[in-house]
Amino acid sequence: MSWGFLRDLLSGVNKYSTGIGRIWVAVVFIFRLLVYIVAAENIWKHEHDEFECNIKQPGCENVCFDHFFPVSHIRLWALQLIMVSTPSLLVVFHVAYRENREKHHTQKLYKSPGEIDGGLLCTYLISLILKTGFEIVFLVLFYKLYNGFKVPHLVKCDLRPCPNTVDCYISKPTEKMIFLYFLVATSCLCIVLNLSELTYLIFK
Repeated sequence: MSWGFLRDLLSGVNKYSTGIGRIWVAVVFIFRLLVYIVAAENIWKHEHDEFECNIKQPGCENVCFDHFFPVSHIRLWALQLIMVSTPSLLVVFHVAYRENREKHHTQKLYKSPGEIDGGLLCTYLISLILKTGFEIVFLVLFYKLYNGFKVPHLVKCDLRPCPNTVDCYISKPTEKMIFLYFLVATSCLCIVLNLSELTYLIFK
């Protein structure tokens, strides 16, 4: 797949969103998707090749890398982007269902198929709850997998087949940590926007 598909999906959802929802789409597209494509992907591109331990025991580096990076940050970020964008498909499908229903009955059934009311409002609220849930789940997952939101300069590994405790060095740790903080900040911002939109729609 190409990231263009995700961009088109977000653009399609933008038509049926509230003002807060449009800000969420802008944040996801500009501060997450574009940052991922333009910068972050390149930083983690050769992370395994650039992971070095101070011993050349066959298999030691691979085992240590797998232990400290069970899932690549960048692949987890990509999965997060896909998962938090997917619930928006519910809204697109519901609007398509309304439009198809009007064609089938050859009469006007809704004031506007894309207007957020009735069943579409429920679908929209469910999509917001799912997006917020996915954001929180991935933040917790990041925290649990990497023992906090940090990238250490040095890790000590004593797993077999390493003969003793060895020092392993991670490439560009400061740069990676900056992007990790950026990831967490934008994720938190999206959670706030989703909760704000949820509150706005419920009280409206």
